[in-house]
Amino acid sequence: MPDTKTRARARGRLGSRRVSGQARYIIRRVYYAVFVVWAAYTITWLLLFLMPSNAAEVMLRNVSGGDSAADRAAVAALEHRYGLDRPPHEQYLTLLFRAVKGDFGISTATGRPVIEVIGQALPGTIQLGLAGLVLGTFLGLGIALAANAVRAPFLRNLLFSLPPLFSSLPAFFVGLLLVQFFAFGLKLLPAAGAGTAAHLVLPAITIAIPVSAGIAQVTAKSLVANLRSPYADYLRAKGVPHRRILLTHAFRNAIIPATTLLGMSIGGILAGAVVVETVFSRQGLGRLMQTSVTLQDIPVVQGVVVFSAVLYAAANLLVDLVYPKIDPRISIG
Repeated sequence: MPDTKTRARARGRLGSRRVSGQARYIIRRVYYAVFVVWAAYTITWLLLFLMPSNAAEVMLRNVSGGDSAADRAAVAALEHRYGLDRPPHEQYLTLLFRAVKGDFGISTATGRPVIEVIGQALPGTIQLGLAGLVLGTFLGLGIALAANAVRAPFLRNLLFSLPPLFSSLPAFFVGLLLVQFFAFGLKLLPAAGAGTAAHLVLPAITIAIPVSAGIAQVTAKSLVANLRSPYADYLRAKGVPHRRILLTHAFRNAIIPATTLLGMSIGGILAGAVVVETVFSRQGLGRLMQTSVTLQDIPVVQGVVVFSAVLYAAANLLVDLVYPKIDPRISIG
């Protein structure tokens, strides 16, 4: 029989291996997040660099209102000032080092620092995104649980058909439908603007519907698979009620793929913010992106894309770090 010291050393080695595995897991996920942000910045820079328009000419047109042709001497002066006359690799590395420090340059439309412009628009998008994400998560999980809890075939099929229906509805159509019904018809909620909780309800629902569709569909199918598994049959044989098996055992296993989809939904929310903020006349990153593209404000466009990539990577990194808490086996793998 091994003595106490031998068992203690074995437990210590096992604990150190577990900690080492968790550390490697976290380092890999952080590396992937950094890579995603760098790739988003590089691809955006390449696309903007390959555009046929001249950035210096765009700056002068924005300043003059687009009424006069850009002077070649003024264009050359701006190109030298912002380093646009340097070789492409020097431009890329210079802008990359500045971006790492949080400096994305000056907006060509407003003359203000890009980080300041983004910071002014960011709170509205965060408020809208969080509200839509929370509402969509509860709605999606509620549909999935209800679809697996009810016994009536008609109601069960109806609940299972809601996720495909929600995912097929365009955001602008949902937004306009909600405005027409709740704002113009029932006059219960404001149709546009921001500032109060009532102004947030309709935009949040518009964001939440497509988010809930994916979560409900994945969770419902996972619940069905878990309820048909051998451990569920064993629990039924022991007399455990169906509702307890669903909520206590099957739901915990089914939440893992839903968590993955939850992290990926951040990208859809940021993309949908362009439409939702336009429909409801809200200020945010989506509205800022639309205006910047219209004005060809290249520094702001690049800043918004990179900042959106940072939010997306941070959300997925958070999901990856939560995984070992849900399923401890992932930390070892």
